[in-house]
Parts: sequence; structure tokens; C-alpha cells
Amino acid sequence: MHPAQLLLVEDDPAVAEVVSLHLSGAGYQVEHAADGLLALRRLETRNWDLVLLDLTLPGTDGFEVCRRLRQREGQQCPVPVIILSARTAEAERVLGLELGADDYMAKPFSMLELTARVRALLRRVAQLRLVPQSQALQLGSLRIDLASRKVQLSGTELSLTLREFDLLHFLARHPGHIFSRADLLQHVWGDGFDGYEHTVNSHINRLRSKIEGDVADSTNTPRLIETVWGVGYRFNAPGHVANART
Repeated sequence: MHPAQLLLVEDDPAVAEVVSLHLSGAGYQVEHAADGLLALRRLETRNWDLVLLDLTLPGTDGFEVCRRLRQREGQQCPVPVIILSARTAEAERVLGLELGADDYMAKPFSMLELTARVRALLRRVAQLRLVPQSQALQLGSLRIDLASRKVQLSGTELSLTLREFDLLHFLARHPGHIFSRADLLQHVWGDGFDGYEHTVNSHINRLRSKIEGDVADSTNTPRLIETVWGVGYRFNAPGHVANART
């Protein structure tokens, strides 16, 4: 079995060396790109298992790298992305997640924690390959196929990140049940996640924009993923849709 192929995009040579050595010691094959343009070229040449992405980069920044990766990659199995950044502002965390990153770690970070998060994301991808081919949910015009990692809305295939798909699938498997943000972090992101609850908000917003249209428009109230104020979120299966107020 070949080791997982990781692309580390980091312009600080000292950070890159420490991360590369530690993850290589953990059994992964790590390739380093020191700027955003080089990273984009490397992303075109190989099927990577996971990308570790700094934000402040020469050439083009990490936000743009993440955005372009998500735009052009195949629908079936998007590569997991962990942002590693000294930027700790909430707005930048949210932007990174909304552009399609699966996780966000603020520098300085623990190498043990980074390794645990890498391992957790790769384990989740590996588990997906073991899912029986018949597992799919048909909810009105929305079809969620766990085996192929495909979501279709009225026959049109949607592009979801790893976390977006997992979040949608988890909610859809429990229609009518209200989950707090902490619940969703535990069930979808896992026990090792640091509990940054706005992560859930960002992914819910992205999901709504893809499966429910422009919910930023006050005239378009979310029907499938309902906000239960002060509690959390609930998935309303078609045919059993509550009167949502968000």
C-alpha cells in the first residue's frame, strides 16, 4: 500500500521543514510548494490525497489556490484541504471554509494535532471507498449517493466538498431531528476537532446556496435546512417540511 500523497503549500522554509519532517515521519509522502502559482501547477500534475495550504503566499494567495482547486476538480471525490495560517480573524477563517477548505488550523499549532487531523480526514476518505454501492437517499428532487459521493438536484449534479457532503448526508439521514452546532461538530468533524462552531454556520450557508438557491435573498426562505433559533439546525425531508423561519 502506497503512502498518502500530501501537498504542503508554505512559503516559510522553517515551517515547511518542520511540517514535512513530522508528517514524513508519520508515514506520509510530502511534497512542498513554496508559492501559490507553483502549487496550482503541482495540483494539475498529480492526484493528491490531501493539501495543507498556507494563506499568505507569493504568486497567488491560498484563498485563490483553494478557490481554483474547487472550481476545476472532479465532482466525485474532492481532495481534502487543511488551511494552516497565522491569520486568526474570524472573517478569514470563515472565508477559507466558504471557499471549500475542510479544516482550518491557526499558527502556531501542535504537530501532534495536525497529524491527528490529517489522519482523521484521510481515514474518512478511505472509509468512503468501503460503502456498499446501493446506499443512496432520494428526497424529492434531491438525490444523495453515499457510494459515489454524488449529489443531484433535479438531475443536475452538484459540486460539494468533503465536509459539505458529510454534513448534508448526516442531516438528511435524520430528518426532523434538531442538532446543535456542537452536535454537528462531533458527528461530522469528529471528536478531535477544536470546536470552532462557526465552521458549522459556514458550511450550512454553502450547502443552502447549492441546494436551495440564493437564501441570502430575504424572499427565499430555506426549506430543507432550517435554523431553529437558539438551538441549531434541522433537515426537513420533502413532504414533511415545517414552517421554517430563519
